[in-house]
Amino acid sequence: MSSTPGPVRPASLPRRAGRQLRRAAGSRRDPLVRPLDRSRSRAWCAAVLGLLLTLAAGVGGALLGYQSVGRDTDADLARLRQVDAVVTGTGRHGAAVGSRAAGGYQGRVTAEAAWTAPDGQPRAGAVEVHRTALVGTTVTIWVDEAGRATDAPTTRAGLAIEAACVGLAGSALLGAAVLAALALRLRTLDRRADRAWQRSWARLEPLWSGRTSHSSGGAQDD
Repeated sequence: MSSTPGPVRPASLPRRAGRQLRRAAGSRRDPLVRPLDRSRSRAWCAAVLGLLLTLAAGVGGALLGYQSVGRDTDADLARLRQVDAVVTGTGRHGAAVGSRAAGGYQGRVTAEAAWTAPDGQPRAGAVEVHRTALVGTTVTIWVDEAGRATDAPTTRAGLAIEAACVGLAGSALLGAAVLAALALRLRTLDRRADRAWQRSWARLEPLWSGRTSHSSGGAQDD
């Protein structure tokens, strides 16, 4: 059998996390751990805790926003109605509303249309239709209680996506602030460690190299 030792496997994530927690708590079981090492562990633990809090805040904010706006969405769905409208004049303003970013290649234009309000009264006005719609084409529009054309209400699915995006954006901004604070703290600790190393080297290097004894011997020979 070969006695050649195999490669050293890195410690698992739970073990590394436990070591960082013990250092942050000031455990004295490892005499090689310096105060600076404990400060680094505390900085990492604080950053992880901050990221978890920002994630929780983002999720909580998204849920609250979804519930708050969801009530208005339900009210709009109960207030608005869909009716059929007949296009009476196409391309009134001659400008496409859609684009590749907003609606792909299926642009929309403003056109004149006529429809019957929920109370049975005839109505007419400008609505948005597909750019290929011709006079006489029947389209579906949303109207309010008075029969006026209005924008389509936000669906629950769209509202959920919007709330999720807002929550993720908020969490990302707060998380970036936490990571920036962590980087600043670690840089400060690194500078402190460099200064401590330089002081220790200036004090111990003459002893390791023997320059102190050589200097003392030279002085005695004189």
